Amino acid sequence: MDFDFTDDQEQLRDATRKWVEKGYAFERRRSITKAGGFAREAYGELAELGLAGLYISEDDGGMGMGPIEGMVVMEELGRGMVMEPLAQTLVTSGVLSGYAPADVKAAWLPKIASGESLVVLAYQERAARYNIAVCKAKAAAAEGKWTLDATKSIVAAGDQADAFLVPAMADGKLALFLVERSAAGVSTQGYLTQDGSRAAEVVFKDAPATLVTLDGLTALTHAVDIGIAATCAEAVGVMDKALAITVEYMNTRKQFGVVISSFQALRHRVADMKMQLELARSMSYYASLKLNAPAEERTRAMARAKYQLGTSMRFVGQQAVQLHGGIGVTDEYIVSHYFKKLTQLEMTFGDSLHHLGTVSSQMQDTAGVFA
Repeated sequence: MDFDFTDDQEQLRDATRKWVEKGYAFERRRSITKAGGFAREAYGELAELGLAGLYISEDDGGMGMGPIEGMVVMEELGRGMVMEPLAQTLVTSGVLSGYAPADVKAAWLPKIASGESLVVLAYQERAARYNIAVCKAKAAAAEGKWTLDATKSIVAAGDQADAFLVPAMADGKLALFLVERSAAGVSTQGYLTQDGSRAAEVVFKDAPATLVTLDGLTALTHAVDIGIAATCAEAVGVMDKALAITVEYMNTRKQFGVVISSFQALRHRVADMKMQLELARSMSYYASLKLNAPAEERTRAMARAKYQLGTSMRFVGQQAVQLHGGIGVTDEYIVSHYFKKLTQLEMTFGDSLHHLGTVSSQMQDTAGVFA
């Protein structure tokens, strides 16, 4: 099997990495957090690179690329802990491209690709505990028009987005709708999250909605799977950079007159970090390669990948802090922000225990040993 990236994929990686290094330095990130955790200007710069249109066809103004290109981009954004929610754009553009009727695609995909409109997924509810089939939101139709009543939590950049993809129950079945933030009956309450980015509680009261698909569970499952693959790739970039920062620190920090990287016990811990990173990287590749697989196979793969990534994220983040000592938990020092980012990513689109339960429930009697 050929694991080499194409020239186009390497050029995409290089362009994204250069923007992160030159356009999204740590000080700019800190200033964005102080200003509220989201910068439309920074998101616009990502769109200018074409990244908002990765999963959108060329006919709709996008780049017409696929999961591997998405993985490459998200890794590089992870290295810079970029807070603007490009992963959400990949999710919503992928779902709209695959499930929305032609008029909805024509109205929204070009605007998403250009960066004019930010559309995010608003699916989490307080009682669901990562179970996407649990949904209290209600949609009603009258004279061919839909209205929606719902409360959704931890919506990425929810008070800054232009529209939301919202699952709701319609005639006893989960359906998926698009609702504009400026619509009547929509209210938002924004706040900073653990990693310094922005989220919001979003309330819909008789809000006018556009139907995307009545097969909402299939579309929402696909949306979450796209989100898991993007999160896994982003986490690999975060861990890769956290490890590099830790190694650099150990090569300069002296104790007892020598650099601490000369201590064998600490070298072993760095080796363990590297092992966890490479396990995570391989499972991120696996997740991205399975994004176009049949739904059941794809969902199994995402649960496996997210569990391994969660395990690796926790280990690498904790070791990075511990190997730095006290400075590793200070807000002024960058590695503490990588730790917080990994902590948040571990819980994004389902935490490790949730996905372990999913993997366990999908095992057959032989657990695959003799199959």
